[in-house]
Amino acid sequence: MPSFTVRRGKRYRATIALGLIEQLADNGMIAAKLRDAGFEAVSVSGDGMTRSAEALWPGDDTSAPLPSQVVEVEEIKEV
Repeated sequence: MPSFTVRRGKRYRATIALGLIEQLADNGMIAAKLRDAGFEAVSVSGDGMTRSAEALWPGDDTSAPLPSQVVEVEEIKEV
């Protein structure tokens, strides 16, 4: 399982691919899971099997395995 490092004060965008039953979750439920993981200023968009999430990591730098539903994650570069 691949891992990813989040850094304090950085924003991230993730593409989330949900399974057949998981896609019944609304965006609020997905956002709540991200907040439970420690993210802030979370927004989730999309419907069905593919969602897009953006969030801020306020904690210390840390690495963790990516859940299988996260197919892509990137840091949002400030302009």
